[in-house]
Parts: sequence; C-alpha cells; structure tokens
Amino acid sequence: MALTISAVNALDDKQFESIFGNVIELCIDAAVQVRKKKPFKSLVALCEAFSQYLDGLSEAEKLVVLRLHPDLAGRLSSQGELTRESTAEQMSAGLLDLTNGQKTIINTNNEAYKTKFGFPFIICARENKVQSIIEGLQRRYNNTREQEISIGINEVKKICKLRILDIARD
Repeated sequence: MALTISAVNALDDKQFESIFGNVIELCIDAAVQVRKKKPFKSLVALCEAFSQYLDGLSEAEKLVVLRLHPDLAGRLSSQGELTRESTAEQMSAGLLDLTNGQKTIINTNNEAYKTKFGFPFIICARENKVQSIIEGLQRRYNNTREQEISIGINEVKKICKLRILDIARD
C-alpha cells in the first residue's frame, strides 16, 4: 500500500532512508540528503527533491551514480543478483526473457558502450521494450560522453520518479 505524503513526512530518518534508499539505484546518499528537505508539500515536491539532488551533483558524482546501475540483461540479472526494483523493471521490459540472439546483441553493445563511456547504458526499462532498448544502445553509442552523462542522469530521474510512485501517493 502506497504511503501518503503525510505518512512520508512523518517517517523518522532511518525509516525514510530505508524506504527511499533505492529510488536511485543503490544510492542511499540521495535519501539521506533528500530527507533533510522534509516536509514535502506534495508527491511532485518529493520527486523534484530527488531530481534536484541529481542536478546538484558534480560530474564525478554523477558518474558514481551512473556506475551504480546494473547492465541491462547482464551478469547480475543472469545470476539473480539485481535489486528487487531492477529485477521488476527489467522483467517489465522483457529483458529477462531474451532470445540468445537478443542477449548477444545487448551484451555486445553494452560492453562497447561501457568501454567508450566508462559507465553502463542506462534507459528507463519500464518505458521501453527489448527492441527499443537495443535501438537506443546502438543510437546513443554515437553520442559524446557529455551527452551520455546528461541523458543517463535524465533516465535515472525517470527511473527514480517511477520508483517513488510505487512507494508514495498524494
């Protein structure tokens, strides 16, 4: 059952950090920093606080956040070691039911992408399916590193918002 914004505001520090600690993949610091902005007037304000957290990071800190994300359909997925949230997201995109050919294409493109940019390809899996993810990987490979840092952080914002909406409501 989703928490109301009043219930979110009533959470103690540890509860807030526990509940919102993975809205940005494996980035508990986001929850630590955002909780300091309580009380939130609305769900939109809560989502905006996480977005502002990401915007306020230096490039080096943004790279840390990007590197916390797992490869799509990668090793962690095949070993069942994704976070609960990432597992559900990758499942919704069809990434847990790939053909061998699709898996090869994604893994090959993931490795090329990581080699070029220094962080994994990030896309909001809940807003995409296998084919659009493959196309995105291939298309975005041609971008500059700066473009991909920006796009990657914007995708993290989308993922974060959807995860917050799974937890809370107005």
